[in-house]
Amino acid sequence: MQREQLEFDVLFVGAGPANLAGAIHLKKLAQQNGREIEVAVIEKAESIGAHSLSGAVLDPRALRELLPDFRERDCPIEETDLRDAVFYLTAGGQFRLPYVPPYMHNEGCFIISLSKFCAWLGSIAEELGVNVFPGFAGVEALYDESGRRVIGVRTGDKGINKEGKPKSNFEPGVDLLAKVTVFGEGPKGSLIREVGNKLGIFTGRMPQVFETAIKEVIEIPASNPFLNAPFTVVHTFGYPLGLNTRGGGFLYRMKANRVSLGLVVGLDYEDALLEPYQEFLRFKKHPLIADIIGGGKVLQQGAKTLAAGGWYTLPQLAVDGAVFVGDSASMLNVQRLKGIHTAMKSGMLAAETILAAVTKDDVRASVLDDYRVRLEGSWIQGELYAARNFGQALSRKGVAKFIALGAQFVSGGRGFVDPMKISDDADSLKPGRGAPPPPVQDLDGQLYLDKLTGVYLSGTKHEEDQPCHLVIPDANLCVTRCWETFRSPCTRFCPGQVYEMDTTDEGLPRLKLNPSNCLHCKTCEIKDPFKNIIWTCPEGGGGPKYSIV
Repeated sequence: MQREQLEFDVLFVGAGPANLAGAIHLKKLAQQNGREIEVAVIEKAESIGAHSLSGAVLDPRALRELLPDFRERDCPIEETDLRDAVFYLTAGGQFRLPYVPPYMHNEGCFIISLSKFCAWLGSIAEELGVNVFPGFAGVEALYDESGRRVIGVRTGDKGINKEGKPKSNFEPGVDLLAKVTVFGEGPKGSLIREVGNKLGIFTGRMPQVFETAIKEVIEIPASNPFLNAPFTVVHTFGYPLGLNTRGGGFLYRMKANRVSLGLVVGLDYEDALLEPYQEFLRFKKHPLIADIIGGGKVLQQGAKTLAAGGWYTLPQLAVDGAVFVGDSASMLNVQRLKGIHTAMKSGMLAAETILAAVTKDDVRASVLDDYRVRLEGSWIQGELYAARNFGQALSRKGVAKFIALGAQFVSGGRGFVDPMKISDDADSLKPGRGAPPPPVQDLDGQLYLDKLTGVYLSGTKHEEDQPCHLVIPDANLCVTRCWETFRSPCTRFCPGQVYEMDTTDEGLPRLKLNPSNCLHCKTCEIKDPFKNIIWTCPEGGGGPKYSIV
């Protein structure tokens, strides 16, 4: 097949905060140095920001460096008056902590809609002359003859039916070639996974680990007391997850009588019968939360994984012809519960390195490794290194969690052991026993939703007649060892009801897939105990259509 080739100086794969900040910074630096540089950004979503979901508390540190006049440019900010409250929840009550840990203070930060924020950054990138291509999914990294230097990516074919044959609207993918390719796909990127397998960028590192966040934007009555409460940011721990499962809840005040509500569940949980979406519903029904959102209506729902490993899970940041930024490279500061600012700064540092490398016409890894040097000399290193063992401490059980956190607090992040061990999320499940807890009842379809209603409110759509983007190498394993040992946990950990257990005419268990429900969170690939699910990009333009979350 003859494929069209387009050549650029720099190609950014993914239009999240890291890559958009990097593209903007690169164009600005080039203009300041009197250089012409061709820059492109591709994004698998139908529009920029449509796949961007976040807790959305923004530390504006990187934003101020990138765009000092961001307010004059009408940056979409939801709330600037951030006042914190941290609650420990029991099944029927709550206790407000009299002391908010310093790293959880949000004064000076903003609440934003990440989807709106990314769309805004995308418009600024286009104003500067960046070629922005939404609806194009990168499906394959391209290499030179040596097989060791990245020279770009191939976008996915469009108009392929379920049998893999071209339809009447078939469009072959395009080979996008670049001197430097920047991978900023977000957590558990499919391209960085393949580059990692080929070039060993994760060798010698601790495994990247993740959390799954389920989030909603809820419109509440104008008379709701929370709109005038003494706090605008709520974080919770304890119920419903308890102290043996990592995670917690959050609630942020937004504009127009809206709140952003979510629950984060660490994917190192052990209980094979745990279902994060059901835990989210239990969280919503807790008296503290129910009082705040009472009388409200869910406007949008979504789910996303967060790269929570931090400093010791960062991959090799540069190879010949490519660098890795943002959540793809595990830049989130799990201690501060923030990653937008670190992602943006990583993209900006990469841009500074790339401009120098392209100017010298030398894009070897040894030259692009200056990105790592710049990062280690920046405030990113200070933040991530101070939190280098924080996620591991959160994964401790019961009181041991707080002892480990206290030791880290007084020792600048070291704690009792440095580094603390990190284990792969896929290895943590314990065999399922008995039946899972009964599901939450009284779902009204307005404030309390089932999974499919949540998928509908995410705007998720995929072309039905296309190859399944969820690859299961051994389908038999799903109904034998996985069913027998763990009772098919994919049917519970997926927040979109993509996986269901069915029965054959003979009464045997059978796994049924609903790929059109996929929220692109990639929890399935991360948590599958047999690593028998491979998430690949569906046809470009498919997936969620977030706008306010």
